[in-house]
Amino acid sequence: MDSNPVSAAAPPQAIEAVPLRHPWRWVMLGVIAVLTAMFLHMLITNKHFQWSYIVDNAFRPPIIRGLIGTIELTVSSMVIGVSLGVLLAIMRLSPNPVLSGVAWVYVWFFRAMPRLVLAVLFGNLGILWSRLELGVPFDRQLGALFGIHDFTARFWGIRAVDLLSGFLAGMLALALSEAAYMAEIVRAGIQSVDPGQSEAAAALGMSRTLTLRRIVLPQAMRVIVPPTGNETIAMLKDTSLVAYTPVSAELFYQLQAVGHRDFHGFPMLIAACGWYLVLTSVLLVGQHYIERYFSRGYNRTERAKARLRNLNAETGGIISS
Repeated sequence: MDSNPVSAAAPPQAIEAVPLRHPWRWVMLGVIAVLTAMFLHMLITNKHFQWSYIVDNAFRPPIIRGLIGTIELTVSSMVIGVSLGVLLAIMRLSPNPVLSGVAWVYVWFFRAMPRLVLAVLFGNLGILWSRLELGVPFDRQLGALFGIHDFTARFWGIRAVDLLSGFLAGMLALALSEAAYMAEIVRAGIQSVDPGQSEAAAALGMSRTLTLRRIVLPQAMRVIVPPTGNETIAMLKDTSLVAYTPVSAELFYQLQAVGHRDFHGFPMLIAACGWYLVLTSVLLVGQHYIERYFSRGYNRTERAKARLRNLNAETGGIISS
């Protein structure tokens, strides 16, 4: 009788791996292919799209000017909104109850107001003041005290309608609304950073402002950038609301004007979809590179941790994390 049962045992046979089947994936692929073919057939054969009319009219000079106006509105509104949003987020996190309360009221009000309502409201602010003037307050009352009834001490003045033009009113409406949302995004990004980072910076003698600028915000950008990209895309589409301020130098307004003039409204709506798809695609590419830039250190850290976990698993936990 063999005293070593291990040596007498038959050698293990090679495992015969059977690939996992996914029949429903092929079914869904077939369904998607059929639906895609039906959609393309509709685009090509349905005469109501009027592709030749779209090609001839979607690149006219007024539409290009509207495209430039849309880009200017998007950039200016986002610059103001992001800058004010960072300030509001810092105020929300401040230990000063007055600053925190003011920021909370601002965010509460502008998040509650639809942007269309704000656009119409800002476009009609001229109703409140006929003129905006700089000078000595209550100058006429002061003159009346001394018997001078035509006394005025106004150094500069302008009509409210001229100062608050349609473009400026629309930009302010969009920017002030955006600031409320950006304040919450930035606040979430700041709070995602480990508090130990700020404590270590304070121990090194760094001021709160320097800590925020050099330590906290660069790390918070990894959390802030993705929703900010979404907000930028939303802002691009919301620029169409400034037609109510009113602003004519805007992409959707100009496309609609061409369609209504020629009684071809539907093809111009298709052209608007195409323009917004192109602009959004450009923004998505930019967002991808910005996200990759601010995630460089984080991605390397995660890959290093993954390699360390794999080494621990292979060595039985000899390497300490």
